[in-house]
Amino acid sequence: MNRPALRSLDDALPLLLAQAQTLSGSQIVSTFEADGRVLAQEVVAALQVPPQDNSSMDGYAVCAADCAQPGAVLRVTQRIPAGTHGAPLQAGEAARIFTGAPIPPGADAVVMQEDCEALADERVKVCKPVPAGQWVRRSGEDVTRGATVLRQGTRLTPAELGLAASIGLAQLTVSARPRVALFSTGDELVMPGDVAPEAMPAGAIYNSNRFFLRAMLQRLGCEVTDLGIVPDQREATVAALRQAAQQHDLILTSGGVSVGEEDHIKPAVEHLGELNLWQLAIKPGKPFAYGKVNRQTPGESCHFMGLPGNPVSSFVTFLLLVRPFVLALQGVTTTDITRTQMRADFDWPRADKRREFLRVKRNAQGGLDLFPNQSSGVLTSAVWGDGVVDNPAGQAIATGDTVRFISFAEWLT
Repeated sequence: MNRPALRSLDDALPLLLAQAQTLSGSQIVSTFEADGRVLAQEVVAALQVPPQDNSSMDGYAVCAADCAQPGAVLRVTQRIPAGTHGAPLQAGEAARIFTGAPIPPGADAVVMQEDCEALADERVKVCKPVPAGQWVRRSGEDVTRGATVLRQGTRLTPAELGLAASIGLAQLTVSARPRVALFSTGDELVMPGDVAPEAMPAGAIYNSNRFFLRAMLQRLGCEVTDLGIVPDQREATVAALRQAAQQHDLILTSGGVSVGEEDHIKPAVEHLGELNLWQLAIKPGKPFAYGKVNRQTPGESCHFMGLPGNPVSSFVTFLLLVRPFVLALQGVTTTDITRTQMRADFDWPRADKRREFLRVKRNAQGGLDLFPNQSSGVLTSAVWGDGVVDNPAGQAIATGDTVRFISFAEWLT
């Protein structure tokens, strides 16, 4: 019996994102609390930033025409700290000015205090010629009134929060958080703290996936309901999926999506709804699944994503597939990750028929080192490494070859 060809990542991801319609609803939050959230509407500036021409240096505000030659001596008639406004300058006058203070009328340049010599009788000697506009920050050079400074669908970082605050916004309208139900399957799984390492039964393993999946979902702005570990039983799996579908936007599972007799996720999802994607031509991460679980209300369903049980497979498929899907649910329109061309300082002669994601680390010579054990169960490779090489199917790698590098830092931010 011929099995159908595995679907490529490039084919699967657009199909997946096409299902990720932006969730309805939004909320207004404090700008202080908006880090990581996604803007639900454009942010338009109601003022100029800076609001007036101001000084970018501590020094003296002058008229450049008075300082065309080095050694000009001017009368210092006023002092302008930040937060105050000065009086107009007359010909031959200077104003002592400080960083951020508005440029007074009649002045068109600032001289750094290091380029001046303070004289007696409130006078100052300007030691260098002064061009008009020197050390002046123009009104609106950062933001102009009426400009759209942040687009709808922007995922907010500290820089965006500062920009919003700079135009006076104490609150922002953001997209609803995706509600995600998370559970693991596997009778072999044990939670850390429930059993001491020395008392672990034969065949038991600690449930590491639950910890990094929950953390990554929360970093993406999700409200996570942790449903724990579901036994390897068909009835228990169906019951967990049916319960989770009622109040969540997405069900994310780990384990149980392969073809073994104890893998109940696939038939359970098909029983309760539909399975649209199953098994991808990637390594690690082949047994990935996507579908929908019907709710009790007719016509309503919940997204389902099933990740492999091996920890590196689960980690990689989350970054490749769950991350962009969850961002798209919040209205993020650009979910692509940068692939940087870098030099491989290793050999990878055994090309696989699937697209591979090899755990690597940047070295001091500007190249990439390969973790020696690329098994999908070796989570230390993701801790040691700082990214992966996105290696095309059938592609061997020799030292010195140029490869495509994806940084974990960008993925996990």
